[in-house]
Amino acid sequence: MTFSEILRKENEDLFQLIFEHPFVQGIGRGDVPKEALAHYIKADFEYLNAFMHIYGIAISKSAERKDIAYFNQQIEFVLNSEVHPHHNFCQQIGVDYEALQGYPLPPTADHYVKHMMYHAHTGGMGEILAALLPCPWTYWEIGLELMKQYVPDENHPFYPWISFYANLRVEAVTMNMRNRLDELAEAASPEERQRMKDAFRKSCQLELGFWEMAYICEEWPAGNPAAVR
Repeated sequence: MTFSEILRKENEDLFQLIFEHPFVQGIGRGDVPKEALAHYIKADFEYLNAFMHIYGIAISKSAERKDIAYFNQQIEFVLNSEVHPHHNFCQQIGVDYEALQGYPLPPTADHYVKHMMYHAHTGGMGEILAALLPCPWTYWEIGLELMKQYVPDENHPFYPWISFYANLRVEAVTMNMRNRLDELAEAASPEERQRMKDAFRKSCQLELGFWEMAYICEEWPAGNPAAVR
């Protein structure tokens, strides 16, 4: 088994919990509460901004041009492509996308961002990729799972969201990251491989937590009125 195949097998429990989460299942059924959709978009907009910053840190640590090119492509993907599923959610709740931008990260999303930032600043390239990989990987598999389970057509309210993540481009994003992580894992020490495993599992746990955070509209205790900008 490749290193990424081992990661997937070891985290099957979390992938299944993500597939079964009521927010994810609500996307499949087409009945996610509007307030949960709005909470998700507010958090995910800022989360993806942080994700691009982490790609930038990865570029600064890249010794090879293929890594620089890869992370540059990923920044372009987040900026210009991953807004489309956000727009789908916005259309369903009748709110302009711009009205849901600039909000502080809820606790779970804040934890997730700081977890990835920690590995980006203190770890090597393999550790960074291991922390980043669960995001595209779980979303790709969510798209496939919902396509298989609900067989949505173009009349489904969340068909654009589901079909976006079940698309070959998200598969390519996932596989390219997996393949590079496998290369790095082959040359890594046992200690480095364990750090990669730890980073990957915590990101999977936080992916699950992100869905729960959005579904329950998680907020900071006693409120946090400060805007991001």
